[in-house]
Amino acid sequence: MAQKNTLQFIILGLLSQESMTGYELTQSFAHEIGEFWQAKHSQIYPLLNKMEDQQLISHVDEVTGTKLAKKRYSITQQGDDVLQEWIAEPTDFISSSKDEFILKLYFIKDKNDKRLTSMFNEQIRLHKEWLQHLKSRNEDLFNKRSQQNAQFGHYLILNHAIDREQNYVQWLETQFNNL
Repeated sequence: MAQKNTLQFIILGLLSQESMTGYELTQSFAHEIGEFWQAKHSQIYPLLNKMEDQQLISHVDEVTGTKLAKKRYSITQQGDDVLQEWIAEPTDFISSSKDEFILKLYFIKDKNDKRLTSMFNEQIRLHKEWLQHLKSRNEDLFNKRSQQNAQFGHYLILNHAIDREQNYVQWLETQFNNL
């Protein structure tokens, strides 16, 4: 199966919600989409140019201050058609997540390896912090039923992320206690 450029669809989806600058798109990955997908500045900007060449998005120059011009991107009708087609396609595979901690664990040979304690402590701390962040985001964004309904997909994904993190913390603590 050929790999899809999922980042392209994420950008189209974000632009279908509102027009954004490249910086605002990058910030969406840091705050919203980052809950389940990562992308770097170096990936986003070249793709914006390519998508504009393909007429999936367009931009207008927006002047801020006296000289600074920013590009504000919007989805085109063609881009929206591509987005809607992608949403309707079946997702008939499970993608693996890239978890460096799990990869490192895979190569630990001995249950008594002295590195395990610090590795697990670090991961427990990180995942608890991330879980708290997700819970705070959920409270900030969806404390009212009307807010849940207005962005139902985002609400579902955020709750999925919270469940995933709670389970991950529980698994980490169980494994740590069994060392």
